[in-house]
Amino acid sequence: MDWDEAVRTLGGTPAPTGLAERYAEPHRKYHDRTHAGQVVRDAVALTEGRDRALVALAAWAHDVVYEGRPGDDERASAAWARTHLTAAGLAEADVARVEGLVLATLDHTAPPGDRVAQALLDADLAVLAATQADYERYRQAVRAEYAHVTDDQWRTGRAAVLRSLLAKDPLYLLATDWEPAARRNLAAELASLEA
Repeated sequence: MDWDEAVRTLGGTPAPTGLAERYAEPHRKYHDRTHAGQVVRDAVALTEGRDRALVALAAWAHDVVYEGRPGDDERASAAWARTHLTAAGLAEADVARVEGLVLATLDHTAPPGDRVAQALLDADLAVLAATQADYERYRQAVRAEYAHVTDDQWRTGRAAVLRSLLAKDPLYLLATDWEPAARRNLAAELASLEA
């Protein structure tokens, strides 16, 4: 479901957003339009009815601002979504819902029972359960986005991220069949960093 279709589904009027240009920024090697589109695809598949439009908008917006500044990027992306969805005439409740979903990606924690947030967060981490070759492409692309840090800084920071992901139990809240492959990929990458 594309941005405009989701806006129309929720009763809004699509307007130019610059979404495609943002996801085409040259510093993006992983957090690009392909990633956002895959998150949309997977999140929509995990939801039903009107929630599909809400989660699609949140998925398109979740990395729209990406400068490699964890926390700041998510908050800026949520603000971007609020601005553009308000301009499109969506009801305040829907704008706030999408904004809240984007903000859930700050710490990748969904409120208990919030299946829409769970779908978004699972979809955002779907790549972790990819085939070994696809996971390696993902790993290299993320490293390229952090080319400005030294190898030692990368190993330290990336290992902390991997440990944090491995500590989540469960890692996926809805797409539980992704869990074994993701844990294998994460453990293998962590082992390679600690070797």
